[in-house]
Amino acid sequence: MNECSNEMNKFKQEPQKKRKGGLITIPFIIANEAFEKVASFGLSSNMTQYLIQDYRMGVTQVQNLLFYWGAVTNFLPLVGALVSDSYLGRYLTICFSCVCGFLGMTILWLTTMIPQARPAPCDLCKPTSTLQYLVLLTSFVLMSIGAGGVRPCSIAFGADQIINKDDPMNKRMLQRFFGWYYASAAVAIMLAMTVIVYIQDHLGWKVGFGIPAFCMFLSAFLFLLASPFYVKPKVNKNLFSSFMQVIVVSYKNRKLTLASLDSKMWYTLKDSEHNVPTDKLRFMNKACNIRDLEDISSEGVTPDLWNICTIDQVEELKTLIRVLPLWSTGIMMYIGPGSFMFLQAKSMDRRLIGSFEIPAGSFGMLQIGTIFLWIVLYEQVLLPLASKVRGKQVQLNVKARLGIGLFCGFISMVLSAFVEHKRRTKAIEQGLKDSPNSMINMSAYWLVPPYVLFGLAEALNSLAQTEFFYTEFPKSMSSIASTMFGLGMACGNLLSSALLSIVNNITSRGGKESWTSSNINKAHYDKYYWLLAVMNAANLFYYLFCSWAYGPCVKQRNDVRLHDNNGSGSWEEELLQLNKTPGKYDKGENVEEATEPKAALSDLL
Repeated sequence: MNECSNEMNKFKQEPQKKRKGGLITIPFIIANEAFEKVASFGLSSNMTQYLIQDYRMGVTQVQNLLFYWGAVTNFLPLVGALVSDSYLGRYLTICFSCVCGFLGMTILWLTTMIPQARPAPCDLCKPTSTLQYLVLLTSFVLMSIGAGGVRPCSIAFGADQIINKDDPMNKRMLQRFFGWYYASAAVAIMLAMTVIVYIQDHLGWKVGFGIPAFCMFLSAFLFLLASPFYVKPKVNKNLFSSFMQVIVVSYKNRKLTLASLDSKMWYTLKDSEHNVPTDKLRFMNKACNIRDLEDISSEGVTPDLWNICTIDQVEELKTLIRVLPLWSTGIMMYIGPGSFMFLQAKSMDRRLIGSFEIPAGSFGMLQIGTIFLWIVLYEQVLLPLASKVRGKQVQLNVKARLGIGLFCGFISMVLSAFVEHKRRTKAIEQGLKDSPNSMINMSAYWLVPPYVLFGLAEALNSLAQTEFFYTEFPKSMSSIASTMFGLGMACGNLLSSALLSIVNNITSRGGKESWTSSNINKAHYDKYYWLLAVMNAANLFYYLFCSWAYGPCVKQRNDVRLHDNNGSGSWEEELLQLNKTPGKYDKGENVEEATEPKAALSDLL
């Protein structure tokens, strides 16, 4: 009671201008993200079927278009994060993106309402015109811009509303916000891939695309409704400019002899995280090596940022360069089969109970559900159980999870190849080689193991990637850390498109049926899966080399330092060490457990 009254008195004493933000704004931010997820995933889940049926595109053409769309959608969050942090701020970025997303979905919905906006529904009519194709691409680009602004800024903007260093309950409030945010994203995606897909299959595209467009309108409207109550932080420094300064100054000082690490000729600020530069990538240290003390003012700052850089600036760029090899190993996770599994499910028996048939577009829920289930079981069941059995805290380190995830991805491709070989063989045996739209007498639930394994691969590798970037990067690079994963997905999408085109061109030479033919029963999707399996195996060995070359992560190095201190460290280190010991403060008295950043489910897809 005393604590509550103290908080109330403190609130009353604060000026009116400081009362913005707080929990009152959180429902609007969560609703903004959730409705955006329902809208975007509700449209993308069944897009293959829409483009093949209504735009009469071939499988390879559809795959390439969707891969490019995915690449743009996954790349733009990096642009959105940089624009929000350096120029517009998170609030204006989200507002602009919501409007773009709504316009894109409205244009796509209008292609179902206006017959002239898409090709005529007959095989002998003219193909898609340039104008019709341009309208479709415009809707895709606008939707990508919408996702590119909302996804990197939404959760950070929500945290801005809660962060209050003077509030002892701040950390717990943040944890609750992250929990509700992740849960709402997961529920939204599940609704999109089940309810919205079911509506599209049974009520048609007009209603099926109209509902996501309305959801995007609600997303924008609810976010803007709470505008007077938001805290709107000012923008920070431009990281790209900072990186360019380091490169330019390093080149300028290329002939400079480096000072010793114990020298005072290193440029650092009072609140700097580093006092001396690291010995990795030493040539960059010349950027923060003071050439002339006259370059530094009496206040300890330099008037020319292109003449000398701080140690922090140099270390930020070093960190980015060092993680790039390990980051590149995650790209293979998204050089996948694309819509092939959707086409497989569409040609198989999808009946569940009686005549109830699961839509082919909803099979992707198996992957999402596996990710969600792993997050819950890993944190709440598996780790506590393993710790109890072993009598000490058990934690699977981040690089182990990265490697296990890549291995699961390899196994999922092998299983996919076996299932597709069996499906194609049955289709030929049943005389359906020339009938790709006919249903073969084989259960679609053969696809469950590959879907689940690929979901497990994503849950392990993708979550570990995000945790790795957050822990390895300094706090000043949190916006970059949150978008590195999406950038990997974008590269994976582009490489998928390139691989698909190469395979299609090579295997169709001499009038042969392409491995990726539109006729799924004549094509050889199984051979394409085997190719992906071989590439995944090679990538796994590449990862092992990169992991060895990188050395221990920041968390592992910190744990070693704490162990070496043997109790002689600071009081913060002592508390952290006590908190890691089983049986000590197991109810959380006086010591709050350090939390690691987790990836939002929305960042993974």
